[in-house]
Amino acid sequence: MRTSLKAAAHTLTALALAAFGTTTLATGAEAQSTPAAAHFGAKPLHPGAAPQHAATSSNTLTVRSAATQGVVSPTPKVYLVFWGTQWSADPAGVATDMQNMFKGLYGSQDTWGTILSQYCEGVAKGTAGCGTKGVHVQHPTSSPLAGVWFDKTAAAPANATSTQIAAEAGKAAAHFGNTTQAPNLNAQYVVVSATGTHPDGFPNSGFCAWHDKTSSSYGTLAYTNLPYIPDNGAGACTTFTDGRLLSGIESTETHEYAETVTDFWPSIGWNGGGGEIGDECQNLDAYVTLSSGTFDLQGLWSNSANKCVTHG
Repeated sequence: MRTSLKAAAHTLTALALAAFGTTTLATGAEAQSTPAAAHFGAKPLHPGAAPQHAATSSNTLTVRSAATQGVVSPTPKVYLVFWGTQWSADPAGVATDMQNMFKGLYGSQDTWGTILSQYCEGVAKGTAGCGTKGVHVQHPTSSPLAGVWFDKTAAAPANATSTQIAAEAGKAAAHFGNTTQAPNLNAQYVVVSATGTHPDGFPNSGFCAWHDKTSSSYGTLAYTNLPYIPDNGAGACTTFTDGRLLSGIESTETHEYAETVTDFWPSIGWNGGGGEIGDECQNLDAYVTLSSGTFDLQGLWSNSANKCVTHG
């Protein structure tokens, strides 16, 4: 959700706007939970194929801070963390699919990712158009997938808390050698839970996934809680009804990826009246062919186009 806030009760109504949860503070692999803070980037399990609302001034994304760090991720790097010994089973083929998707999100064939390049950091609070100012998100010229880790050191909790998910992100930072703030100014850790697990109450809590930040001895880390969405069947977390089992997790992770890139340490980045860049467009999906395959990429809000789009 990035500027969508999810109520602690996890109602679907609140999910449409945002995801309230527990912010976590991780020190190395240890973390504490802080009540009443918010997670971001949640989308409902069944967004529906409703038509997009007419664009209004409230849809426009504006930057919430003049900071030069943590507003956006200028050179995105994605670390996929397949958490727990339960990954000996992967009935839907999620691990291969997520790797292939990120292997194709770069270069001239990826016109979806170019939507993000209009957003920047280091400009005045309230800015709606960067122009040539600030430090822009750079469209990757090679795959943003920087690392993959199957963490089978132990079984992941069957019902992981947000504190435990944040701690896993801290472990991943150490595993990949990102032990200072500098590399973590662009790293996002996608903690992918295995089939049969229920991270942060999925699916009964009503969300598809969320992203957040956590404090650690390696600096502030950006991370995503990505459940095994195919467990909820074809049609969950996507507008498509063609029965393709992986569409929902692809749509969801592109939602979270884009929101992490444009609101890196939520919520000082880009937000509008309908939430973050993905929140405003969660009822728009498109199959996009990349160099590594065809994937369900969720639409994103474009200030320059003044609407939800699936290409830049």
